[in-house]
Amino acid sequence: MNEAVDQIQHDFWRPPVRVESETAASHDLSEACPHCGTEFIVGSRFCHACGSHRPGSRAEAVLPNVPGLAEFVGAGERLGLTPAAFCALVLGVICLVGALSVGVIFSAKTLTDWQAIQLWRIEWLLGAIASFVAGMLLRRTKNS
Repeated sequence: MNEAVDQIQHDFWRPPVRVESETAASHDLSEACPHCGTEFIVGSRFCHACGSHRPGSRAEAVLPNVPGLAEFVGAGERLGLTPAAFCALVLGVICLVGALSVGVIFSAKTLTDWQAIQLWRIEWLLGAIASFVAGMLLRRTKNS
């Protein structure tokens, strides 16, 4: 009976047939995804159903690792913010830094220059206020 099961042709979108004997079961586990049980496509490094890595593949070494990205995303989660609210917070801080740096970068020699610098500061501060208000509207509440 077990010999007949080994010769069954499986479709790639169906999970493999489970066999009772331990040797055939261990063979099926190496060819099936450990997370969802779907058979791997020949030569693939990832499961086409759930996207997890194939056991024994060197997919982790091939994919680039962006340093600091996980920590950056985790900072918003630690603050209890949604990704959109965290992006608005970061944009607001950038606008505040822009408002502060306008006075350092540009110097006023005439009254017209001073007025232009103040106008740029006002624009940067308005951008920061709009970003912070958007962040407050996009944050998640504890009731929902």
